[in-house]
Amino acid sequence: MKKIIQVILFCGLMFSSTAQVKTVREQATIINELLSDRLNNLLPSLMSKHNIDCWVLMTREYNEDPIVKTMLPAEWLAARRRTILVFYNNPQSGKLEKYAIARYAVGKEIQSAWDVAKTPDQWEALVGLITKLQPKQIALNVSSDFGHADGLDHTEYMEFMSYLSVDQKSKVMSAQPLAVAWLETRTEKEMAYYPTLLEITHQIIKEGFSNKVIKVDETTTTDLEWWFRQKLSDMGLSTWFHPSVEIQRRNAKNKEAVIRRGDFLHVDFGISYLRLNSDVQEHAYVLLANEKNIPQNLVQAFEQTNQLQDILTNSFGTGKSGNEILANTITIAKSKGIAPSIYTHPIGMHGHAAGPTIGMWDMQNGVPGSGDYKMYSNTCYSIELNATHHLSDWENPVKVALEQNGYFNGKIFSYIDGRQTKIIPITFD
Repeated sequence: MKKIIQVILFCGLMFSSTAQVKTVREQATIINELLSDRLNNLLPSLMSKHNIDCWVLMTREYNEDPIVKTMLPAEWLAARRRTILVFYNNPQSGKLEKYAIARYAVGKEIQSAWDVAKTPDQWEALVGLITKLQPKQIALNVSSDFGHADGLDHTEYMEFMSYLSVDQKSKVMSAQPLAVAWLETRTEKEMAYYPTLLEITHQIIKEGFSNKVIKVDETTTTDLEWWFRQKLSDMGLSTWFHPSVEIQRRNAKNKEAVIRRGDFLHVDFGISYLRLNSDVQEHAYVLLANEKNIPQNLVQAFEQTNQLQDILTNSFGTGKSGNEILANTITIAKSKGIAPSIYTHPIGMHGHAAGPTIGMWDMQNGVPGSGDYKMYSNTCYSIELNATHHLSDWENPVKVALEQNGYFNGKIFSYIDGRQTKIIPITFD
């Protein structure tokens, strides 16, 4: 949507070079506001779109369904005992009804619908509500293609099914289309904050790839990885994966992990903030003592990999499957003399999120299941890929591996906080 793109551009300017992490209390307020908007404005439209009138989610403490966790208020760090949520899109009133078959209200949005004194058995209370609602479907989180949408465990499923009537059992179906849509769809309110997340990510990488942090002939890749982790902790942030730092060298035999002059560095780094995630890969080059600029052949290799990003994102389109986009990208890239490897994925509430998988590093001919899923509007992607380059003064091929996060509005793809177009130079006096 044009309006969302404008919000992204505005926020990118607003937070440029000044992105600050909000206090925990401020973050909680934002998280709850975003959740309220999603439950009241997004979810009803998604249920109507996928023709599912009743969605039942059940989970237990410390064994949370991945989707239930996205529906808990900021004050809840986990489910409590057994937490059951029921969403009913009432065809008569046209309103979404939200129920918690739990001892407590789930935040301010989902009130408890369980009178324990009247119906001590929680399963009986749930089935009693379903009987009252008389839904056409009973959608459960079971899925063979998406782990995110497969959060209903065996015990919960078996106990629930044992309480249903024959007629009710016939209505049970997979909630996969709705579950994936819930996870992958970004709202305008969320997109107002996503640029901050990416700005912070880029700021941290820029600092890590500098002589403020790296001491030539002393700092190791492991040192730098833990610097990134510590930096996040010091800022009150967290990550969803351990950062990785790698070195490529002209002399292929030199495999030591200490950072030297002439090293081509690569980092894979992401953060979690306001229940959204980033996933970024960038490159830096440590200039030799007699170098003033990054070698031109390395610059050209980087530019060609930027071109591969463009080929991929230009292939995006509503209704196209991840496998279609993958095949088209590889065909075009090879025709231009690029040696591609594509492993792009959705991003949002999870780092490796639900939605169309566009290749995996070891599956360049397509990904069954999640690769067949089609692309929708108002979704975000981590443009993750690499291109291999043969440079005359390097013993081994050089791999330029890039990853940046962007938003697809249904027609146009745009990077949320820009992308790396130039290798970061690291100099030492």
